[in-house]
Amino acid sequence: MTRKPYLTGHYEPAVDEITATELTVEGSLPPELTGRLLRNGHNPKPGVTPAHWFKGSGMVHGIRLNGGRAEWYRNRWVHTPALDGAPYMTEYGPDLTASTAGTHVIEHGGRLLALCEANLPFELTRDLDTVGAFDFDGKLRSAMTAHPKADPVTGELHFFGSSPLPPFLRYYVADAKGEITHSAEIPGATASLKHDFALTRRHVVFIEGTVTFDPNEHSGIPYAWNDDQPARIGVMPRGEDGAARIRWFSIEPGSMLHAANAYEDDRGRIVLEGPTVDREGFQLSWNWWVGAPGRGAEPNALSYTRRWVVDLTAGSVREEVIDDLAVEFPTLNEDFLGVEHRYQYAVSFPDQDGLGGYGVVKYDRTTGSRQVLEAGDARLPSEAVFVPAAGATREDDGYLLTVVSDLKQEASRLLVLDAADLGQVAAVQLPRRVTAGIHGSWIPDSALDVGRS
Repeated sequence: MTRKPYLTGHYEPAVDEITATELTVEGSLPPELTGRLLRNGHNPKPGVTPAHWFKGSGMVHGIRLNGGRAEWYRNRWVHTPALDGAPYMTEYGPDLTASTAGTHVIEHGGRLLALCEANLPFELTRDLDTVGAFDFDGKLRSAMTAHPKADPVTGELHFFGSSPLPPFLRYYVADAKGEITHSAEIPGATASLKHDFALTRRHVVFIEGTVTFDPNEHSGIPYAWNDDQPARIGVMPRGEDGAARIRWFSIEPGSMLHAANAYEDDRGRIVLEGPTVDREGFQLSWNWWVGAPGRGAEPNALSYTRRWVVDLTAGSVREEVIDDLAVEFPTLNEDFLGVEHRYQYAVSFPDQDGLGGYGVVKYDRTTGSRQVLEAGDARLPSEAVFVPAAGATREDDGYLLTVVSDLKQEASRLLVLDAADLGQVAAVQLPRRVTAGIHGSWIPDSALDVGRS
């Protein structure tokens, strides 16, 4: 019997939890890298074969850096009820604690939170042990997106909860301490899949694609492409009365999982970018995610970066594909979240036929240039997380952190790259090959020192 693609190769799950200390460092780790690189991904327990890649239980991998040393690596399953087989649907409705908690891991208000968009967050300790479900002191009454946005100016956390049933979309704001200060139902939203969104200085930008709730999809993720589902961008002013003033703009059919960034340009237009798939790309990707025939070679077939320019005055949208390289996991210097940025980063993948290679990509949006650091044969880098350098004066003055899975060596390394030229600054040898995951964060000690352990 052919194994599911998300249980093989770079995606083969780790079978246990380990801790290793005093890791070998090549080169010199910058002293400002004092904190934790945390990565999350789907990692079912041995003997468990989920029907969909996204149904695998979450496992967080952590690497602790301190004063030029790599003090430890550890990996831990997020111990939710779902890890022990508890169902999401019960006779009383969905159990928001029965989470895979395997999509992302962030810090806010001193808490480490493992996220999955269909459920409540799960709080972790500094050593990645599970504390339990976190509902913002009872104020979060829905699921929470795995892609919240932290405003770099106010420290507020903006996020949403999406549902296949009414109310389809609820928006939240939590202050810098982690207290929810605002929530609102969003009028006009539909059952379209909403995985990510964007935040500008003045607006919240929602994306509804051509993928929507489908009760006939039995993989455990009840969504499918539907030509009758209109694709739209929702632009909502920030503030207490923003929901009542949201406007929806039609766009071309497609599906975008991850937004790179959005901002208002000098004409007041909203500019949004992110990798997007068409109908064929979605089906190739979905078939990979469920292990069905007719799948692409990678989980993100035909995923190309698209730009939308929303003219609020004219009520129109201009859109175009701006790059022909298959990429995913867009990132940037998050000090520029919500404002016009020059540089953004991504991970490149082979095409739908398996041609081409993996790499870390840097885009210069001013010159239109693209630089690719090829990972090498059978090596897959993780999402590149940007960390500013001490005393940074330029947007790309900092480091990219990426964990590279090496199938030939059955090993992994944490690479520290210069974000300006993608040159290697240092590398950390990890004690095992780390399963290719989804998203992660750099959490400096200063963020945790003001909060809880």
